[in-house]
Amino acid sequence: MQVAAKTRESAQINAVALKAYARIVDAWALNLRDAAGLADMSESTWKRAKKPDFAGELTKDQLLRLSAVIGIYKSLELYFSDPLAKSWVTRPNAGPLFGGHRPVETAIEGGLPQILAIRTYLDALRGGA
Repeated sequence: MQVAAKTRESAQINAVALKAYARIVDAWALNLRDAAGLADMSESTWKRAKKPDFAGELTKDQLLRLSAVIGIYKSLELYFSDPLAKSWVTRPNAGPLFGGHRPVETAIEGGLPQILAIRTYLDALRGGA
């Protein structure tokens, strides 16, 4: 009984995270390659995962990535006004974490540690630190 409940709960968490991530990908206008790379998925897996009936499991790393990206999105929406909030991740950035590259590129290349560093960076900006 507990296993079935935990499996349903996990499936619901995955569905909610993927739905939110898909909306963020659309808002940021990420291409297929960037959207898949940011989520640490192949392009074909991301194509399947963004559909409402996706039954696959997300790894803990993937779930953490999606959670952190949701936090990044929230910080950008609170800190910047449109259109900068929507385009920030795809614009070259001279900040110390980015070295002139697009934040999404550094996040894909640096993986979860870089994604978390970007979230911390934005939270610090938003908090005035």
